[in-house]
Order: sequence, then structure tokens, then C-alpha cells
Amino acid sequence: MEIIMPEAGLFFWTIVAFLIVWYVLRRFAWKPILKILRERDQSIDEALHSADKAREEMKEMEARNNELVKEAKLERENLLREARDTQDKIISEARESAKKEASQMIEKARKEISAERESAFAEMKNEIVNYSVEIAEKVLRKEFDNKNTQKEVAERYINDIKTN
Repeated sequence: MEIIMPEAGLFFWTIVAFLIVWYVLRRFAWKPILKILRERDQSIDEALHSADKAREEMKEMEARNNELVKEAKLERENLLREARDTQDKIISEARESAKKEASQMIEKARKEISAERESAFAEMKNEIVNYSVEIAEKVLRKEFDNKNTQKEVAERYINDIKTN
């Protein structure tokens, strides 16, 4: 039973030792330990506050980044639209220019063809006139071999000229 029930002297000295340790700890150890615990609580609170602040700043930065991305996309689309418009404008101008040049070339070719045709007709007329004159000359030589025939033809022409 000694284990369960200590003697009064042991009990007294145990309480005295406990009170001395408790006084020393309270006087010298608890204040620094409590101070360290308070400082630790403050640093944890500051760290949590800093983390919250950083989280808010990250949200703001993310919102700004999203806004910048939207603006960049809009600007890119505007640039692409302007580029397409410019491309379409250049293509339409090139088509118009090509049409004008083609119509000018066609008109020039028509004029050249017309001039060539007229030249060919004039040349053909000259050839026909030359051949006709040669044929008439040969026919008249044959007919005018005879003097009576020459006289009759000359008189006929004179009469025709007088009547006109």
C-alpha cells in the first residue's frame, strides 16, 4: 500500500518541490514562453494576413490578365479584320485594274483588226482594179483589132458621156 498511499513527509516535500518548481517556472520560464507563443501567434496571424493579401492581389492580377487577354484578342481580331478588308480592297482594285487593262487591250486589238481589215480591203480593191484593168485591156485589144469595131465602141462611149 505504500505505492498507493505515500507517507506524509514524502507528500509534504513533493508539494514543496512542486511549488518551488512552479514558482521558478512561473517567474522565469512562463513569461518568456508566453511571450514566444504570443510572438508566434502574431507571426502566424501576419503570415495568414499576408497570404490573404497575396491571394487578393493574385485575384486582381488574374482579373487584370484576363482583361488584357480580352483586349489583346479584340485587338488581334480588329487587326485581322483590317487585314482582310485591306486584302479584299487590294484584290478588288487589282481586278478593276485588270479589267480596265483587258478592255483597253481588247479595244486596241479591235482597232488594229479594223485597220488591218480596211487595209486588206483597200489592197484587195487595188488588186481587183488592177486585174480588171488588165482584163479590160486584153479584151479591148482583142475587140479593137478590127477598125470598124473601134469606131463603133468610141461612138457609143461618146454618146453615153453626152447623155449623162
